[in-house]
Amino acid sequence: MLGAAGGRVETRLSRRRLAVLAVFSCYSLVNAFQWIQYSILSNVFAGFYGVSFTQIDWLSMVYMVAYVPLILPATWLLDARGLRLTALLGSGLNGLGAWLKCASLAPDRYPLTLAAQAVCAVAQVFILGLPSRIASVWFGPAEVSTACAVAVLGNQLGTAIGFLLPPVLVPNTPNDLDLMAHNISIMFYGTAMVSTLLFFLTGVVFEEKPKYPPSHSQAVLQTIPPEDYSYKKSIINLFKNIPFVLLLISYGIMTGAFYSVSTLLNQMIVTHYEGEEVNAGRIGLTLVVAGMVGSIICGLWLDYTKTYKQTTLIVYILSFIGLLVFTFTLDLKYLIVVFVTGGVLGFFMTGYLPLGFEFAVEITYPESEGTSSGLLNASAQIFGIVFTLVQGKLTTNYSPRAGNLFLCAWIFVGIILTALIRSDLRRHNVNSGIMNLDVKAVPVDSPVEPESTTLKIQSAL
Repeated sequence: MLGAAGGRVETRLSRRRLAVLAVFSCYSLVNAFQWIQYSILSNVFAGFYGVSFTQIDWLSMVYMVAYVPLILPATWLLDARGLRLTALLGSGLNGLGAWLKCASLAPDRYPLTLAAQAVCAVAQVFILGLPSRIASVWFGPAEVSTACAVAVLGNQLGTAIGFLLPPVLVPNTPNDLDLMAHNISIMFYGTAMVSTLLFFLTGVVFEEKPKYPPSHSQAVLQTIPPEDYSYKKSIINLFKNIPFVLLLISYGIMTGAFYSVSTLLNQMIVTHYEGEEVNAGRIGLTLVVAGMVGSIICGLWLDYTKTYKQTTLIVYILSFIGLLVFTFTLDLKYLIVVFVTGGVLGFFMTGYLPLGFEFAVEITYPESEGTSSGLLNASAQIFGIVFTLVQGKLTTNYSPRAGNLFLCAWIFVGIILTALIRSDLRRHNVNSGIMNLDVKAVPVDSPVEPESTTLKIQSAL
């Protein structure tokens, strides 16, 4: 790898990368906690605000609805203005939404709590697309997939805490709304204070990029002048990339199914196990914690083997089997069985999330990681909205089994699409020096420090 002046480009890992990853994971955690905190207490909040279960479901679905129209402006902002500003927007809006929730502590203020949740949903747009960008910009080739998995892990951990903590903090007291409001206030104010602290830490820790690029692929990208980059052309290139389009749909199916199961878990459990709201939260915790373990294992495995397609396909198939087993054991009246099957399902379904991000970066390099991740998440939100609405209707009108079988059918379609993806590990090949690639259309990671030269990789195959 030669620089413009003929010298070898120096790559080096920054110590700050671990602090950047930790702070991002923490405020992503709080955002995910705020997503799930209503739906895991759907019966409690329905009683407190005097609204229907469908209206409570919208407090989760607003995250999905907000994401779709805002993802293109958000990814443009990430490419045009950089990582630091995007991170500050995500953490700042997350804190603002949390404080607005503190003002909604009255039974007649459902519209205000919905507005506050909408602000948190906008914050999510500036959060979900960052794991692969942070991993690529700050981490080396031997740790990039693990770093992406850890970044995704923060969001999963937030969901896990969202399953566990709210049922403990806010027990169902339908005959004492004042006590219920007091318990909800503890949860809301605690979240707001943590969110504010993380916003200030983001301002202190986040920088646009490290002083030295961590990999050869990043060294290439950082030599490209910003005027050579076209956001519109990047989007067009991604949609012309058939393997990416197949991944876009299959990722949306799997992640949308996970969103739907998470949103409706409380309703599924209490249908067969009346009065078990706390255990519903614990089952959700089991599902997500198992998924966190799956994410880390998958990230380490990818860094070690670089078998992106094979791993993605195997995890997809095992997720399908896990959902089938969960579906047909849900009504056996043994909660321990639901804990076990939920854990197995979570291990594979949630473990899939970083696989999709990293596989997308590999097959779309040199396009922006933020754009490919943003489109994947947009697909997930669209499928999540549709799946939650349809599965919720099937669960209410028929049974949880009907809703889960609906998801199983779609995941089977996702398996077929994943099997059709052609594995072209372009980023890995660049880092290995075995790929011819003209990167003139690639954006610089830091628009603040443009270079004046273009670098091409020209290695004979």
